[in-house]
Amino acid sequence: MNKHMQATVPLYELIYRVLRDHIVGRRFAAGLVLGESTVARAFGTSRIPAAAALKRLREEGLVKDFEGRGYLVGGGARSRVPLRLDLAEAGLELPASLKDGLPLRGRGERIYPDVEHAVASCLAYGRFMLNESALAEHYGVSRAIAHEVLTKLERVGIISQDSNQRWYAGPLTADLVRDHFEVRWTLEPLALTQAAPKIGRRELVEKRARVGRIRDGRARPELLEHVERDLHIEIVGRCDNSMVRQAVQRSQLILIATHSTFQRYQHADEIRTMAAEHGAILDHLLANRVPAAAAALEAHLRRSVEPNIALLRALQPLAPEACPSYLVPD
Repeated sequence: MNKHMQATVPLYELIYRVLRDHIVGRRFAAGLVLGESTVARAFGTSRIPAAAALKRLREEGLVKDFEGRGYLVGGGARSRVPLRLDLAEAGLELPASLKDGLPLRGRGERIYPDVEHAVASCLAYGRFMLNESALAEHYGVSRAIAHEVLTKLERVGIISQDSNQRWYAGPLTADLVRDHFEVRWTLEPLALTQAAPKIGRRELVEKRARVGRIRDGRARPELLEHVERDLHIEIVGRCDNSMVRQAVQRSQLILIATHSTFQRYQHADEIRTMAAEHGAILDHLLANRVPAAAAALEAHLRRSVEPNIALLRALQPLAPEACPSYLVPD
């Protein structure tokens, strides 16, 4: 693929083509796990194009769901032991045109979502120092780009810098959880009321169907996180008032990003309750009962405070391998 063609092809399409060639050509071992983070890291992108590429591979049957996170190459047989490797170690070879042609401009923007998610997901486990050099090495970027990413994290309130210019994240405490939820139950219903006229029926039906995929209080963390994004980010985030939107996003960011951590400890009853509440809010929107949807959203957020605090207190220590190299427990 020449550079002119590459410039006209979406990034997720480039990733999809390379992964498909490796799978069809059997250059990846059967049982290899392809996840959003590992694919994003291998291609030096954010998780968004990686997720889109994996979704297409799944739709074509080239990768399969399994009980863990990510997708399996070569089917999802229960007897197969998932193989988790860095993709370069697993045999990934980037074409020279792609290796040389991935645009450098905007690299900070592309890796930021993955860093944001990784950092926020660790906040519940205590206080962490962020190593700028290790971050740059982890993503294969310059120190300047790593600094740009950390500065953006500081602006949105996820990390802070001490007097010695060191970056720190966490801890997420019970008091902070309560404060953030209070902002959310005050402002999200207002934002939902403003956003409702902009949400098409087809989109609401799709989001409602996704909630319906949560059965018997069980669902993969990725589905649970997607359901949270559907309502609290993709719908609420379309409100007209930019000041309200920014305040909501600031308080949502830490809490929603940690849901993939919390969901591993969720009880089936809590998941069923959350799904029922989300479903009721979407049903009100589908029936054009916007005030009822806003009231149901406020009730949902108020009720969610104590279960989230209980989960925060019940977390076991974070496994060292679950923490990126640039995050150092303090």
